[in-house]
Amino acid sequence: MILHAWVIMNNHIHLVIRGSETNTVSDIMRDFKKYTSKQIIKAIHENPQESRRDWMLNLFNYAGRINNHVVEYQFWKHDYHPIALNTDEKIAQRLNYLHENPVRAGIVWRAQDYKYSSAIDYYDNKPGILPIVKLEL
Repeated sequence: MILHAWVIMNNHIHLVIRGSETNTVSDIMRDFKKYTSKQIIKAIHENPQESRRDWMLNLFNYAGRINNHVVEYQFWKHDYHPIALNTDEKIAQRLNYLHENPVRAGIVWRAQDYKYSSAIDYYDNKPGILPIVKLEL
């Protein structure tokens, strides 16, 4: 997987990624959701200070019970919304939309001030907390 841009919000994420012939975007998303959901559920289970532990686990368990493909907990929705970024205009629009999410949510005044995003890579040309391969327009 090649990571070009990303943002983690409180209830969703946006990624601009590229797959390969052997690892399609669909494969990457499947594996990403599987791995992260297990790690997040484990972290919730093992954190005695998490005051919302029972509430969250009950929600994830309920979501899992109504889905035949889930054994116990469902953390992520099963779908995702891939968008082909096949023009410079689409790339610019998606990068702007993705990076401006924390601004629109009222979390920060400037996109590059949000820690959990690649905006600093693009707006200030400084490395963020995850390595990316910048898309040049």
